[in-house]
Amino acid sequence: MKVRNSLHALKSIPGAQIVRRRGRTFVINKKNPRMKARQG
Repeated sequence: MKVRNSLHALKSIPGAQIVRRRGRTFVINKKNPRMKARQG
């Protein structure tokens, strides 16, 4: 899981989902589990 200040590039990857949990924004990807990131 990477901590990034912008998730814009990860949104466009196929299979990416944006989830808000505990006041943070996460990108999770079932197709490519390496592409996980959080913001905030």
